[in-house]
Amino acid sequence: MSENQVTQAAQNAASQTADKAPDKAPEDFTLLPPVDVIEDAGGITLYADLPGVPKDKLSLQVESDTLTIEGEVALDVPQGMEASHVEVGLPRYRRVFTLSKELDPAKTQAKFEQGVLSLRIPKAEHAQPRRIEVQVA
Repeated sequence: MSENQVTQAAQNAASQTADKAPDKAPEDFTLLPPVDVIEDAGGITLYADLPGVPKDKLSLQVESDTLTIEGEVALDVPQGMEASHVEVGLPRYRRVFTLSKELDPAKTQAKFEQGVLSLRIPKAEHAQPRRIEVQVA
């Protein structure tokens, strides 16, 4: 498949999405960023790819047991120039997760480097593995 065919396929997909939701404005459509979630004994680490999103256009929200990641793509085009080819037709990313009650979202740590968001959400104290010492009577 050539580059032009890929671009046309992406534009067709965006157009078909718009056709299925005629009541939504084009700016309401979003991309789902690819995400990896890794769980260990202490919690989860989430990696989200958000290429083209600057730190000031990234939004993370935790409300109750819901984590929302949003980002707006900001690719600068030099003044007086126009893009002749665009592969990312939708300018926004959005992904929503339901968090387990075993996690403690109040202790979430976030890093954003080179378009990759890393979130560390530890397990709540009650869900942490613990060792119980047995007393000899």
